[in-house]
Amino acid sequence: MHAAMWYAPRDIRWEERPDPTIQLPTDAVVRVVAACVCGSDLWTYRGARPPADPHPIGHEFVGVVEQAGADVTTLRAGDFVISPFSISDGSCRPCRQGVTTSCEQVQWYGGTDPAGRTLDGGQGRYVRVPLADGTLVATPAPPDTAQIPALLALSDVLGTGHHAAVSAGVGPGSTVAVVGDGAVGLCAVLAAVRLGAERVVAFSSHADRQRVATAFGAADIIAERGDDGAAVLRDRLGGRGADAVLECVGNQESMAQALASVRPGGRVGYVGVPLGGAELPIRKMFADNIAVAGGVAPVRPYLPELLTDVLAGNLDASAVFDLQLPMEQVAEAYAAMDERRSIKTLLWP
Repeated sequence: MHAAMWYAPRDIRWEERPDPTIQLPTDAVVRVVAACVCGSDLWTYRGARPPADPHPIGHEFVGVVEQAGADVTTLRAGDFVISPFSISDGSCRPCRQGVTTSCEQVQWYGGTDPAGRTLDGGQGRYVRVPLADGTLVATPAPPDTAQIPALLALSDVLGTGHHAAVSAGVGPGSTVAVVGDGAVGLCAVLAAVRLGAERVVAFSSHADRQRVATAFGAADIIAERGDDGAAVLRDRLGGRGADAVLECVGNQESMAQALASVRPGGRVGYVGVPLGGAELPIRKMFADNIAVAGGVAPVRPYLPELLTDVLAGNLDASAVFDLQLPMEQVAEAYAAMDERRSIKTLLWP
């Protein structure tokens, strides 16, 4: 088969790799039907966290089970499945508590399994999925091709945006501000609306992303950043901050903007990958009773709930995929996102 491989900063190659096979009885082999590039992949692409050696890349995909190991009980060949971006057993204490990204057996696509075997990345023709029962979620029936982008968004960005909103306590009547206009931030807008927010404000200075945010339900767009953006927000909200702020970037500036935008007694939900040294001002949080919660989104427990709404046609984040390419053009997919020519790029086999 062929798959995407990371070699060096801005060096992604589409090259031949061994065909995946069942290694353990809890494995499944999945034929990829659609994949995509994640904003967190860009950190590796740019060299911010380079691995020691070239490795497979990508962690968002949907596909069809080609083969299931002897101990796999919830899946069978032919099932259409969604894979969350982390691999989990579904049975350990963290998984039972809904924190599958802290699974006692957690594994990551493109990394290694406990035996030291390299795991496939999601940007390839086929993927070996360890712990298949705890990781993969099958749809009730094979989807129409038109549904696939909305289902693909469930593998990461929609669940991650939902996690930001849940962590920030978004509910009916909430006023919500979203920091970050990448695919996760845009999905956070959609998630906040779904959870009943009365008013959602999106910080964005890019016209294409502003249009998606508005389509997803943002009532206001603020182009200013930092303290200036927070001041505009307070002006629009009658002199106070938002009840909930969703931080979807992960650097020091974005967290500072989030904390400047939340009202006393409000909550910040953060899901931005923390590169760049964001530090929390504990004294301000203490004085204003500001709560901060979030982290690596446990997408797997959210999937059944969100999948139901997607299949019913009530939830569709597919607008974040503003560029679609054949998978062999994966290097261009990364370049387009790196250069902000694409919000999020979908890859078809």
